[in-house]
Formats: sequence, C-alpha cells, structure tokens
Amino acid sequence: AVLLVESGGGLVQPGGSLRLSCAASGFTFSDSWMYWVRQASGTPAEWVASISPTDGTKYYADSAKGRFTVSRDNAKNTVSLQMNSLGPDDTAAYYCVRHKSPYGGTIVEDLSGFPYWGQGTQVTVSS
Repeated sequence: AVLLVESGGGLVQPGGSLRLSCAASGFTFSDSWMYWVRQASGTPAEWVASISPTDGTKYYADSAKGRFTVSRDNAKNTVSLQMNSLGPDDTAAYYCVRHKSPYGGTIVEDLSGFPYWGQGTQVTVSS
C-alpha cells in the first residue's frame, strides 16, 4: 500500500524558513512524479510544487516561486520542500501527494486524481 509520511512542520516567525520532508513507500518512487499540496483552514487544498522522477524538473505555484524549493532523493525515497521567506499566508497543513498514476501533470489545477495523501504536517507562520 502507498504510504506517505510528512515531517518538519512547526511554528515559525514571519520571514523564517522550514524544511518539510516526506518519506514514501509502497510504490516505485523513482518512477513517480511527486507533489506538495497545502490546505489552509476553511479553504480548498492548493497545489504548491511538482517534481519529476528522473531529471528533477520542477514546477511551482505562483505563491511558491522564488521562495520554495522542492527536491527528492530517489535512493532514500524522500521528497522535501524547503520554504523560505515564510509569511502568514503560508500557514496551512502541507501534504505530500501522489497521483493515481506515476504522472499526474506538471502544473496541477485539479486534485481529484490524487488519491494518495500523507497525514500532513502543520506549518504556522506567526509572530
């Protein structure tokens, strides 16, 4: 079974940084695009970043460009999200997700094809 486990969230002051990690198992990680999604309280989930399985091609939502960096380690079956210059609008639960197939698109507007989600890690940006 697909298992995704996020870690690294917490409380950070505005302008600060956090690094989220996701440990994946139950599928061929090195063949799969991986994604980060976030959901603020009372709002729909929002795609944040995508990373290809082999050449590391990355895509970011406009809200993440220039501040967030997605990376992966296929040897360790992990995907990470480095978040810098965090602001209150970044407060959300962050999820590592996988599409029902190895490729779920580059820029994601519809999350309905993503049945595999981790439990999420909460990021709170507040002074």
